[in-house]
Amino acid sequence: VTGRIIDGAGDLVRDALIEVWQANSNGIYRHVEDPKFGELEKDFRGWGRAWTNFETGKWSFQTVKPGPIKDRDGVVHAPHLNIWIVARGINIGLSTRIYFVDETDANAKDPVLNMILPEQRRQTLLAKYRDEKLKTNDYVVDIALQGDHETVFLNT
Repeated sequence: VTGRIIDGAGDLVRDALIEVWQANSNGIYRHVEDPKFGELEKDFRGWGRAWTNFETGKWSFQTVKPGPIKDRDGVVHAPHLNIWIVARGINIGLSTRIYFVDETDANAKDPVLNMILPEQRRQTLLAKYRDEKLKTNDYVVDIALQGDHETVFLNT
């Protein structure tokens, strides 16, 4: 997953830190409270950090695509990445999720996505294929801190 962070003036944020937390491809988090914690791959860390490149403003993560997860109430959530962003000028870290464009059915049932209104704002959380013709697990999503296409941020 690759992207950029854009400020309210449309400029690239070149000094941001992005932290990602995610489940593995089977929907298991590296957390002792996950009932399937013991089934994790030995080398799956479940989180990572990246910085925006000062010259290009881009950030990227190379990881496995997460599977759907069940929350504490047994509700299924679509595959997603949990993202936390900090940068100069941001007083508190910003939390959001990144979903995947090819998970149409799962996204339509996701309880977090379904809370977002108006509905078109949900698009700000969708990672799209980098190459629409190839449709590989190579995704791109930009995060807008403010403005007309502001990314939806979540209270955590």
